[in-house]
Amino acid sequence: MNFDNILFEPFAGVARITLNRPQVYNALSPGLLQDITAAINAAAEDDAVRVVVITGAGEKAFCSGADLKEGMAGAKSLGDSLRTNYNPMIMAIRSIPKPVICRLNGVAAGAGCSLALACDVVIASEEAYLSQIFVNIGLMPDAGSTFFLPRLVGMQRAFELASTGRKVSAVEAVQMGLIYRAVPSSELDLVVSEVVSYYRNAPTKAIGAMKQVLNQSLNSNLEQMLELEAERQDELSRTYDASEGIMAFLQKRKAVYRGK
Repeated sequence: MNFDNILFEPFAGVARITLNRPQVYNALSPGLLQDITAAINAAAEDDAVRVVVITGAGEKAFCSGADLKEGMAGAKSLGDSLRTNYNPMIMAIRSIPKPVICRLNGVAAGAGCSLALACDVVIASEEAYLSQIFVNIGLMPDAGSTFFLPRLVGMQRAFELASTGRKVSAVEAVQMGLIYRAVPSSELDLVVSEVVSYYRNAPTKAIGAMKQVLNQSLNSNLEQMLELEAERQDELSRTYDASEGIMAFLQKRKAVYRGK
């Protein structure tokens, strides 16, 4: 599968998606947004893929946000652009029943920050930073940031980040619970590789179920979650990986999961 604006590299259970517009710091054009969405959907349908990695080309930026020169191309309004291009991308990332790892190699600003926060695990270079920069052009956060921010850092901190648009270093972002981990840039690939290796060998269907149920928990009560747990656990109990995991435990050996 070939794309104009990303590099899509599925190999050995991992689908790596690289935003490939380094000349504009990987700014989000309609074409780039559509390519990301298509790649995520392709990874979702490929049984061989067990984990997805999203990163940016170049050394300075993961994604600098919306491409203001191209962002309105073909759109009747900014709202139309969000509904057509941005929202499907965010929903694809949140709904794929596989872990999505963000390799945050540089700045993540505006909708680029939203893209990072939509991922399941964010591992950043200590030189990277995140910014809800929308306020600097008289707009509010979009592409899911108003959903993710208060759930990750609380309402007051979310308001502060959104209303100031200040730069948050990767180290501070870890401290406030905005992202998972920050490491020296020289160690970024090694740490991402270790995390990816874990998920590539994990029981994929169980991981996918966890992701979907945790998503649902944000808008459900305890009774609803208990029933959903029962339903999904029953489904998982009939998978190959559950049988293998139980057998390996009884035989006191390491389980070999197939993602089935």
